Parts: sequence; structure tokens; C-alpha cells
Amino acid sequence: MPRRPIRLFSVLLLALALLGASCGNDDDAAGSERPQRIVSLSPMATEVLFAIGAGEQVVAVDEFSDYPPEAPVTDLSGWAPNVEAVLSYEPDLVVMVNDANDLMAGLDAVGVEVLLSSAPADFEGGYASIAELGTAVGRIDEAAALVADMRAEIEAALNSAPDVPVRVYHELDDTYFSVSSNSFIGAVYTAMGAINIADVADAAGYGYPQLTEEYIVEADPELIVITDLVGYTAEDVAARPGWGEVGAVRNGSIVVVNADIASRWGPRLPQFISAVAEALQMVAEPVS
Repeated sequence: MPRRPIRLFSVLLLALALLGASCGNDDDAAGSERPQRIVSLSPMATEVLFAIGAGEQVVAVDEFSDYPPEAPVTDLSGWAPNVEAVLSYEPDLVVMVNDANDLMAGLDAVGVEVLLSSAPADFEGGYASIAELGTAVGRIDEAAALVADMRAEIEAALNSAPDVPVRVYHELDDTYFSVSSNSFIGAVYTAMGAINIADVADAAGYGYPQLTEEYIVEADPELIVITDLVGYTAEDVAARPGWGEVGAVRNGSIVVVNADIASRWGPRLPQFISAVAEALQMVAEPVS
């Protein structure tokens, strides 16, 4: 089946790039308009900032922004941020994934710009968030280039997936939380033509339903995906009582992926898609 990522934001990105060019090519002028002291409380945003050349503008990132290695990691929390702690870095822009602890109001009170960069629900939302971040930090052209590169890499990875629909179960932890097609991780499986067994369980459209062992076994996934941060192995999953007849267990189709890459919309996402596409291909066309 064809896999064609929609390109609703292509025109927008091009327009933004042209607008940036029309404002003049004076590097000093452009630099003076860019925020010079950025604090990122979002691992996703941190990866994008460095990928679009804004790393030199970043003075601090949260405790989980561990990529790229040169990111200035601190003990700042992205989930329970402290206004005074954030302000100690004298930011002129703070990027965060959610407005916890009334951080936005506290920063607004002292005139600090804030950008909410929440996790996208799909590909186009991800591309749009990159464009928005690039605009906020004065890196419009660089953001447009990153989006173009990611589109090409992601499209190539999607096209390498088999045309045969494969039943997939993506496990987030040992309490059987999963991802449906209403999350951006789930959107990856949908774009590859896979059948996500969590979709039926996500009637509310939350994106991260909690399944049960009985549900999973009955759904009989042909591919199980876990991450390298769950604290157990593919062998542990295969040894679960009652799972022996699950297709993925019988055929040894349990794949471990990098948790950070799989959970962050950023420049490394094509690596996750390629890994899953390869696993799907092996399930669809097993080597005899």
C-alpha cells in the first residue's frame, strides 16, 4: 500500500524561509534578533535546537536533555520546573513541553519569552514544531533544511517497509502501556501500513492506552517492540507465562529500540523508523 506523508506545511516552511531572506542577509542584524540565552526544558526541543545550529545560543537544558553530548545539561526539571532556578540562567527564551508549576506566568511576569513545544501527534505536527522552533530562535532557513532532510529520510524509511500489514504491539513498560495511532510513535506504524493492536483499546483517543496480558495474547501481535530502558529483555518477554503461542514470540520477532530516539520527535527519528521497517520486513518475508 502507498505511504505518502502529507505535505501541508511545505508551503508554510518555504514562505517562512523566503520571508527570512527578504528581511536582509546581514548576519549581524539577524544575530541581534535571535535569543542569545535559551533554556530548553524539552529533550525533543534540545535535539532540534542543536540540529538547526542554535546550540551556541543554548545556555542550559533540563536533566533529561542528554543529546547531543555537548548540550549543557543541568538539574533543571522539565516536569516540575522552578521559576527561580530557570531565571538563574538569565534566559531570554525558555522552551518547554508543558506549563507545569505556573512557569509560564512566572516567566511572563519578568518579561521572558516562552515557547511551548509539546510532543506532536503525527508527522506534520512534528515538522510544524520544528518550523515554529526555528522561527522563535532566528533559524528559519536551517529549520526548513532540517525538515526537508527529515522528510526525505523518513519517506525512504517508510517506503522500505513491506506492503503486507503486520500486527504490531509497542510496549512502553511492564504494566502494558502502549501507543495507539493517536500518538506520534503510533503514527509511524500507521504510516508503514502496520496494524497497531492498541488502536482498538484507545477509544478515547488518548494515544497511550494500558492493555492487559489477555488482550495482547488474544490480539496475537506478529511483532513486539520494546525499548532499551524498560529493565527487561526480549527473552524476558518471550518467557512470560501464556505468551508462547503469540506469533512474535514463536518467530522470535521481539525488537529492542532506543527509547530516546523512539520517544522524541527530532532529527534521529528516521533511525527508529528504519529499525522498525527492517523488523516488519523480516516478519513479512521470513528467511527460511
